[in-house]
Amino acid sequence: MRIKAKIDNSQGKNEVTLDVEGKKQSINVGTKANGFGSSVSGGEFLFLALATCFCNDLYREAAKLEIPIAGVEVEVEGEFGKEGEPAHQVTYRARVTSQESRERLEDLMRVTDRMAEIQNTLRAGIPVTLIQMQTEGA
Repeated sequence: MRIKAKIDNSQGKNEVTLDVEGKKQSINVGTKANGFGSSVSGGEFLFLALATCFCNDLYREAAKLEIPIAGVEVEVEGEFGKEGEPAHQVTYRARVTSQESRERLEDLMRVTDRMAEIQNTLRAGIPVTLIQMQTEGA
């Protein structure tokens, strides 16, 4: 699956779009108080990506195992230090509501943790490369 995320930002404008295999959608994210930049930081989006991935993948894995799920709550927490430093002490907790046994749900959560693509991407420490720079101006 090919994913493209784009932000188009200028004074008072912050357009956030996603394109997944040609299916496009927008996410409403305002600008910072000064009108420039995004009101949501990259770190906040990163932690939201971890929470979203685990939530979606838990439903996916539960369906494979025919485990009915009534609800999922995921909370991600971590810290960023000085500018330019990576996050540290990133942890997450999840709560699953279901009529299944506690043991079966805990097994499902462990399987999901091993399968969660965003978690695995961060754990692998993949390279991220700036491939093109363009400027407009004098």
